[in-house]
Amino acid sequence: MKNVIACIDGSSLSEYVTTAAVWAANSIGAPLTLLHTLEKEATKPHEDLSGSIGFSSREHLMDELIELDEKRSKLALQQGKIMLDNAKAFAIESHAKQIELLQRHGDLVEALTDLEDNIRLVVLGRLGSNHSMNAHTIGSHIERVSRVLHRPILITVGEFKAPKNFMIAYDGREAADNAIARIAQSPLLKGLPCHLVMAGEDTKDRRKKLEEAQNILEQEGLEVIASIQSGKIYPVLTQYRQDHRIELMAMGAYAHSKVRQFFVGSNTSKMIIESNIPLLILR
Repeated sequence: MKNVIACIDGSSLSEYVTTAAVWAANSIGAPLTLLHTLEKEATKPHEDLSGSIGFSSREHLMDELIELDEKRSKLALQQGKIMLDNAKAFAIESHAKQIELLQRHGDLVEALTDLEDNIRLVVLGRLGSNHSMNAHTIGSHIERVSRVLHRPILITVGEFKAPKNFMIAYDGREAADNAIARIAQSPLLKGLPCHLVMAGEDTKDRRKKLEEAQNILEQEGLEVIASIQSGKIYPVLTQYRQDHRIELMAMGAYAHSKVRQFFVGSNTSKMIIESNIPLLILR
């Protein structure tokens, strides 16, 4: 059975990531995996100090540095285990049913790529451990994971609460149609009122596309409010989200070759940076 993967990094968002992952796992009836990766720190090559302090002194210093690196690795491993144990205890309190702990050496993206065949959904915090909660940026891990992983990604942006409604940002393109199909077939958001919103000009062709998407969702039992809102994408979606108190936003990602464009300088990156609600990216 494919798992919901919660990426735990020790940042202030780890608790929120766990909460979101428990909700998702229980909603779709999937096991929960709490994942922590021990990424290699960038290290500078040791300088050749033999000319300044002597060969024997240099060898002694090298031995001490190697010993220090070994101690640092052991401490990082122990810290990771404690982090995962604490996350597991929190997940149990949040009524998680099946929990697996997984600690991997290496890069997060590499770990997720290795696990991809067994992943149903990945849950990430918008910011990594190197950012403050109020930073107006996107953690580099989000873009990197999205470029290589072909699985849905749920991004938390603060304290997570189970949503009571959700909005689909729809533009009538292939990626948006794929997102509609994924949402219609998934139990994740079943039972929640759905706001299907298209920004821009209200034309006959766009109205037809919107109605087709609405029909697909309604055929699977979703309650859908569909509308076309005049204006540019980012301000329209932001205003609609605020006016209707939307609690989760879903949208489709572009094809593999366009994922970087999808994030860099795009309306999507603005939505992630400024949003105070979770974002579900579907590929």
